Amino acid sequence: MSSGRGFVDRHVPSDTRFSRGMWELKESVAIKWANDVVKQELKDGKVYSVAGTHPIRNRADTLNNPLITAMLQSPAPGVVLGETYHYVSAYKNNGEPKFDLTHDGNHVAKLTKSENNVDVDAGSGLVAKVGTEKFGIEYEGDGKLLTKLGFRSVGWVQDSRFQDKYGRPTTYTTLQFHLSVGEKIYGLGERFGPFQKNGQRVEIWNEDGGTSSEWTYKNIPFYISSRGYGVFIDSSSDVIFEVQSERTTRVNVTIPSEGARWYVIYGPTPKEILQKYAKLTGFPALPPAWTFGLWLTTSFTTDYDLKTVSSFIAGMKDRDIPLRTFHFDCFWMKGFQWCDFEFDPDMFPDPAAMLKQLKKDFGIKVCVWINSYIAQESALFKEADENGYLIRNVDGSLYQTDLWQAGMGIIDFTNPEAYKWFQGQMEKLINMGVDSFKTDFGERIPCIGVKYHDGKDPVAMHNYYTYLYNKCVFEVLERKLGKNEACLFARSATVGGQKFPVHWGGDCESSFEAMAESLRGGLSLCLSGFGFWSHDIGGFEGARPEPSVYKRWCAFGLLSSHSRLHGSSSYRVPWLFDDEACDVLRKFTKLKLELMPYIYSTAINAHETATPVMRAMLLEFPKDKEAYSADTQFMLGENILVAPVFNEEGDVSYYVPKGEWYGYIDGKVRKSTGEWMEEKHDFLSLPILVREGSVFVSGPNNASVPDYDYTLDFVVNIFRSPGKQTVKIPDVKKAGSFAGEVIVDASEESIKVNVSTKGKWLVRLLGVESVKSEFSTDSFGNAVITTSGKTLEISL
Repeated sequence: MSSGRGFVDRHVPSDTRFSRGMWELKESVAIKWANDVVKQELKDGKVYSVAGTHPIRNRADTLNNPLITAMLQSPAPGVVLGETYHYVSAYKNNGEPKFDLTHDGNHVAKLTKSENNVDVDAGSGLVAKVGTEKFGIEYEGDGKLLTKLGFRSVGWVQDSRFQDKYGRPTTYTTLQFHLSVGEKIYGLGERFGPFQKNGQRVEIWNEDGGTSSEWTYKNIPFYISSRGYGVFIDSSSDVIFEVQSERTTRVNVTIPSEGARWYVIYGPTPKEILQKYAKLTGFPALPPAWTFGLWLTTSFTTDYDLKTVSSFIAGMKDRDIPLRTFHFDCFWMKGFQWCDFEFDPDMFPDPAAMLKQLKKDFGIKVCVWINSYIAQESALFKEADENGYLIRNVDGSLYQTDLWQAGMGIIDFTNPEAYKWFQGQMEKLINMGVDSFKTDFGERIPCIGVKYHDGKDPVAMHNYYTYLYNKCVFEVLERKLGKNEACLFARSATVGGQKFPVHWGGDCESSFEAMAESLRGGLSLCLSGFGFWSHDIGGFEGARPEPSVYKRWCAFGLLSSHSRLHGSSSYRVPWLFDDEACDVLRKFTKLKLELMPYIYSTAINAHETATPVMRAMLLEFPKDKEAYSADTQFMLGENILVAPVFNEEGDVSYYVPKGEWYGYIDGKVRKSTGEWMEEKHDFLSLPILVREGSVFVSGPNNASVPDYDYTLDFVVNIFRSPGKQTVKIPDVKKAGSFAGEVIVDASEESIKVNVSTKGKWLVRLLGVESVKSEFSTDSFGNAVITTSGKTLEISL
């Protein structure tokens, strides 16, 4: 949502740059660095090191010399876990909630000790070298230095600028990872600023801050390096990353704790890094196929009732714009009573009958807005308060605020009874006919002067809260509707949130600039372990966007993994903009439905491997240096490049990796040596390029829903010398499984195609005008061969 913003006090001060240049520390800051190793033990595949923080020249130096303890082990092939602490009790009992991580219980690192190092061989090419005399860790991938924690890189910090009520300084742990020449850093959640994170200060603290600042709703303490590794900081608290911004050769990480846990993950490719990260933190769940269709909402503060809703849905049908899901935003409930989870009786007197009729008449799915706040005027408030379902102040009284809803309390999901009670409210709505929930908010969570049912640290709970919130709602959808039938539209996230899709970008402005920043945010999130992502088509904030913004955003939105029309104070139906807006929305909605066999197969891949549906160019072209800077375009799956247009005139500049590319919209073949191209496109077009060597299945061009039978009347698209490939056709009736496969074996003389399905299907040779075999042509002059058998051989 949007209006009435406010800010929750931070526990960690914003100034955690401790140094003044290279040599000096800021006044009132002291850092004890892990220095001489005084004790080291190898046991059960783990290396334990104890280091003094002052040089030890004689026995007297063992006095007044704080120690830092470190441990290294390998929880999975290609992954090294590090842990360090100063005061063990304060670290182990810091009250942080723990992320739900999975280790390979059968994997043990191979340890080898030499004169200067202990090698921790994690397998898959990753070796961590721990110093035996001077403490330090070097990480190597296939013999090449990836990064290191070298001289003065692991330290315990005391900052007396910020003290507790007893006058004790605030303490932190700092880890400073080495950066090599030309190394680039990506990820760290959904970040709307520059795509490359070098030169930025990144604070892992969820905020309701829109999309036009350094604040974000989805902060993930995990980054990917262009050198083929990733770093994940295992802390739910307010972690700070100074990415080449405090030290030009380092990523300085500050953790507000007496210790820290971190994982270094070796790919070497970005896809392999994401897969290994997902094995630790969880793979994206697979959303049902219907969720990939077009969503339309009431918008936020607009006036609407059943007549308005029906007119919008009917208007889409009358204009031949396939709509799959309708979303009721906040005001489906009565004002001042959010959340009571009851339809406003003045506007929707018989909601159960309404939902039943809408589904019968239009065949749509239904989503409703919720959050985890219970207003004082809600009929549920008294019950929630008296049963201890809401967050309390430290003195035991109820925490309340007027920020958003008057006198509201916040659900305490650490209370198992509150968790079940909240699910019970969702269950009633599911029984009524609701198919999905927009789990809004989850960022404005207090951290000062409050306590949770399970006693966890409120500061660390601030980010972690969203995990419990979205998990709670996703679980009840899955329990009631079935596995692979659950779908959220969530705004906030932390580590592991990818298990509860879908997430959208939040409150963006209605401008071309916001459209571009939204894409940057989505690409960053998809490099942080998330498989699916959406955004408000046309923008959210402000009055109705200009028609040019709306139309360009429609094209971009319908080529994203999930596609939703949503606004703040104005409706987002296309006929309120101009007639061409209806044409644009119709064209790209139908194009997406046509591509659904390919898109849903890509979604299954995201679920199984954590390679996202929308991919930054570097994911598909990790050896192409130019791909690392292309942040206004993306790959939709492995075969299709999409370059949205961010201006009214239609000018677009985009990078095309080396090879031949087929324009799916214009039918033109582009030959690239690895270069930037400049083109002009009208509102019904944008660069959608098929990669050389591609084979993919598409559906008929007249589909009306995204969840049709992909084995009927499908098209096998082939572009340029694919060699031998097998492409699977998803089964929408058994989500996550496949109903058939296509095997293509191409040579210079012929192409053999075998399918395992029954019925009619086509082969379309993109960029090929004629073949020796009998053929017809499509509107672009591509050779098309129709058959109803299971085998087809085409002579070229």
